[in-house]
Amino acid sequence: MHSTFSQEKRREKNRIVAVRTSLLLVFFALWEASARLGWIDELLFSYPTKVFRQIWGDMVSGTLWPHLGITVGETVVGFALGTLLGTLLAVVIWWSPFLSAVLDPYMVVFNSMPKVALGPIFIVMFGAGFTAIVMTTLSITVIVTTLVVYNSFCSVDPNLVKVVRSFGGTRVQIFFKVILPASFPAIVSTLKVNVGMSWVGVIVGEFLVAKSGLGYLIIYGFQVFNFTLVMSSLLIIAAVATAMYQLVVYVEKLLLNRR
Repeated sequence: MHSTFSQEKRREKNRIVAVRTSLLLVFFALWEASARLGWIDELLFSYPTKVFRQIWGDMVSGTLWPHLGITVGETVVGFALGTLLGTLLAVVIWWSPFLSAVLDPYMVVFNSMPKVALGPIFIVMFGAGFTAIVMTTLSITVIVTTLVVYNSFCSVDPNLVKVVRSFGGTRVQIFFKVILPASFPAIVSTLKVNVGMSWVGVIVGEFLVAKSGLGYLIIYGFQVFNFTLVMSSLLIIAAVATAMYQLVVYVEKLLLNRR
C-alpha cells in the first residue's frame, strides 16, 4: 500500500516537472519565433539565442561574475537580515500587547509607502553603496515578515495557551512550547516570500545607486539601447532567484521533517 502510494507520488512529481519544462521550452520557442518572424520588435525584446550568446560571452570573458557576485551577496544579506529582524520584531510586539497597539498603524503605513521614495534617504544616510542597497531591501522585507509572523502568533489556538497556563506555564514557556512551534510553518513560508521581496529590494537599490551588479547592467543596457543585455540580466535574475527559492524549499523540507 505504501509502495503504491510512493510510486503514485513520484509519477505525479515527474508529470509536474515535465509540464513545467514543456511550458518553459514553449515560451522560449514562441519568443524566438516571434522575433524571427517580426511579430515582436527584435530591438526591444531580443530573442533567446541572442540572449544566451550574450550570457555565454559575458561568462567566458569574466565580465558577468563580479556583477553577479555583488547582487547575490546583497540579496543574501538582505534576505537573511530581513527574515531575522522581522521575526524578532514580531516576537517583541507579541510579547507586549501595548507595544503592538502602538506600532500597528505605523507598520501598516510604512509598509504601504513606495520604497523607491525611501532610496534617496538611505543614500544620504549610508552613502551610495552596499549599505544603502541592503537598507532598501530591509525596508521591504522586515515589515512584511513582521506582519505575517505576528498574525501567525495571534492565530494560534487559544485553548492550547490556556492548557499550558493552567499547568502554571510562564509566558516564556507558552511562547516556546505553544506559540513558536505552531507558527513554525508560517515562519518557514515567509522565507519563500522574502526570496522575491529581497530581489525586488536589491534591484531597486541598484537602480538608484549602484555602479555594478545586475540592476546596474539593466539600467546601463537601457541607456545604450542594448536590450539584449537587459533581457540577459533579467534571465539571470530569474534563474538565480529560482535556485534560491528551491534552496529554501529544500531547507523547509529538512526542518519540517525534523519536527
